[in-house]
Amino acid sequence: VYTREEVGRHRSPQDRVWVTHGTEGFDVTDFVELHPGGAEKLMLAAGGALEPFWALYAVHNQPHVLELLREYKVGELSPEEAAPPPDTTQDPFAGDPPRHPGLLVNSQKPFNAEPPAELLGERFLTPNELFFTRNHLPVPKVDPGTYRLRVEGPGGRVVSLSLPELRSRFPKHEVTATLQCAGNRRAEMSRVRPVKGLAWDVGAISTARWGGVRLRDVLLAAGFEPEREGEWHVCFEGLDVDAGGAPYGASIPYGRAVNPAAEVLLAYEMNGQELPRDHGFPLRVVVPGVVGARSVKWLRRVAVSPAESPSHWQRNDYKGFSPCVDWDTVDFTAAPAIQELPVQSAITQPRPGATVPAGELTVKGYAWSGG
Repeated sequence: VYTREEVGRHRSPQDRVWVTHGTEGFDVTDFVELHPGGAEKLMLAAGGALEPFWALYAVHNQPHVLELLREYKVGELSPEEAAPPPDTTQDPFAGDPPRHPGLLVNSQKPFNAEPPAELLGERFLTPNELFFTRNHLPVPKVDPGTYRLRVEGPGGRVVSLSLPELRSRFPKHEVTATLQCAGNRRAEMSRVRPVKGLAWDVGAISTARWGGVRLRDVLLAAGFEPEREGEWHVCFEGLDVDAGGAPYGASIPYGRAVNPAAEVLLAYEMNGQELPRDHGFPLRVVVPGVVGARSVKWLRRVAVSPAESPSHWQRNDYKGFSPCVDWDTVDFTAAPAIQELPVQSAITQPRPGATVPAGELTVKGYAWSGG
């Protein structure tokens, strides 16, 4: 009989590779190199449960797979595995949702994680549970029954929309779009020159089929015109707030927001499912081709302004500078906020430093055209 902690100590061939399925434990060390999906896929579950990974691949849900697994059984899990409830009175992140154990975590609080490169390259649409997560603050708990989106129209007019009203008043639109964090591949940058920020690998980028309503349709219904003279911005605020009550915010140019070809979305679906909590439930902005920081999650307010969002993350972060600028000399007012990103591509398999057999080799990866 073993605890999950004991199973978790077996995560490498040197320490043996153990996994769990249901209440049983298995030593699969001798099967790692025989795994049809590749050794690296099985190693993602090393020291933990198989179920979150098997759920991604229906081929595992067959009797002969379980029969094969049972050949490697070493014992049972202890029945006393329930963890004590967290102290929710002190930790603002205690209400965050559960996450897939296959994600590579860059920070727990706030939660920031990316899919393993080997899984990112497996399919064009990234499964929701493996989509990279970039949170700046605790994940808010939102009651969809009382949720309202506040849209501030011209002349002080305010439109308040519930989720059913959004769905019934505006035509549904779908767009397949890739979102990328501005820090994607920062770990590589830091090997050239140290860079502050989360050490993202190549996985801070994911693709989904988003469903919702066009931001353009909502703005026109609120009384705005398709074109406005001068420089205008559409500002977004989320329901995620810091300790002082300030929300996460960002903005995009008005011209992009109302351009039908830009397909800016207020999304309530992700890959045909309700938005997961980590990805903005019940409503988020999706701005195709633009840095992910502008696709505000848990959206609560939309406003048109002659100035960009006053949010810290719009004015004092997510900006690009020349190599001669560092944290001692940076002036955030001297550069515009990042919107479109440049062309990006990366190899996801084989991984850097991997030993590969001689002969023909299949290389996998992704390429993205930016804006």
